[in-house]
Amino acid sequence: MAEPADAEITRVIQAATRGEPGATDRLLPLLYEDLRRLAGQRLRGERRGHSLNATELVHEAYLRLLGRDGGDWHSRAHFFGAAAEAMRRILIDRARRRLAEKRGGGVEPVDLDPELLPSCEESAGLLALHEALTRLEAIDPDKAMLVKLRHFAGLSEAQAAEALDISRATASRQWTYARAWLYDEIERIRGVGS
Repeated sequence: MAEPADAEITRVIQAATRGEPGATDRLLPLLYEDLRRLAGQRLRGERRGHSLNATELVHEAYLRLLGRDGGDWHSRAHFFGAAAEAMRRILIDRARRRLAEKRGGGVEPVDLDPELLPSCEESAGLLALHEALTRLEAIDPDKAMLVKLRHFAGLSEAQAAEALDISRATASRQWTYARAWLYDEIERIRGVGS
C-alpha cells in the first residue's frame, strides 16, 4: 500500500481542525503506521514489560489530541509535534502514578513481582526530564520543541529541522545546546531532590 502524500494528509488534518464531519475518522488510518512507529520509538526507552504497548499509546494519544476540541493543526509536522507531546504527557502521567504507588498512594500494600513494576529510578528520571524540559520551554520554546521532536517523536535531525523549518546546521547547534542544558538542569534537579 502506497503511503499517502503529505499534501493529502495536510488537507485531512486541516479538515479535522475545521471540524468537518468524518475528517477525524479519515485521519487515523492515514497516519496510523507513522504514529505506531513513533510510539514504538518512545517505548523503546522504557523498561521491559512496560504495561503500555505502542498500539495503546497511539490510541490514548489520539484520543487526547481529539479531546482538545479536535486540535488546531496546520500540517503533518504540526500534528506529529502535538502527538509527540501527547505521548510524552501520557508517559509522564504514568511515571507520576508509579512514583505515587511506590509511596503508598493511600492504598493497602500488595506483594507484587518486582519485575512487573518499573524501577523508581526510571520514573524519577522521566519526571526530572519533564521538569527540565518544561523549564527549557519557558526560556526557549524553539529548542524545547526540537527536543520533543527528536526525543519523544523520534525524528531524525533532518526530519526535525524540516518540521521546524530551520536549517539542519541550526537544528544540530540547537540540539547540542539543548542536550547540554537539559543534562545540567536534570543534574541540578536530582541534586535538589536528594
